[in-house]
Amino acid sequence: MKLSTIGFTKKSAETFFETLRKSGARRVVDVRLNNVSQLAGFAKKQDLSYFLETICEMEYVHLPVLAPTKEMLDGYKKQRGSWDEYERAFLELMKERKIEKSVPREIIADGCLLCSEDKPHHCHRRLVAEYLEKYWGNLEIVHL
Repeated sequence: MKLSTIGFTKKSAETFFETLRKSGARRVVDVRLNNVSQLAGFAKKQDLSYFLETICEMEYVHLPVLAPTKEMLDGYKKQRGSWDEYERAFLELMKERKIEKSVPREIIADGCLLCSEDKPHHCHRRLVAEYLEKYWGNLEIVHL
């Protein structure tokens, strides 16, 4: 099973949608907590859903169960918490939520996890992908 990941910041709309279109993914799985912010530009929920269907012939699915809590995000971003603490807390949250059982594999299969961070290194989309790979196995992760 192939699972891609992508962030939209520091990308033009052209680069973002062309990268997705060429990726082979069938759907974008939005793992953001807040997907309606004006700061998201072309990646706001309603716009993104329209663009994905029109430009890429892809589905759009929002799965906030794969997002950190507001408190976690605030602690890491606004209060400048450490990545290690954030990672540990988010991994525990996914375990508590039992995402390996609650998230349908058919939504993840040939999907692309989306969040805002431009690179996957310090991003929860990478943690989600690696967590699912650990529990499901046989998951090819590609960071776009």
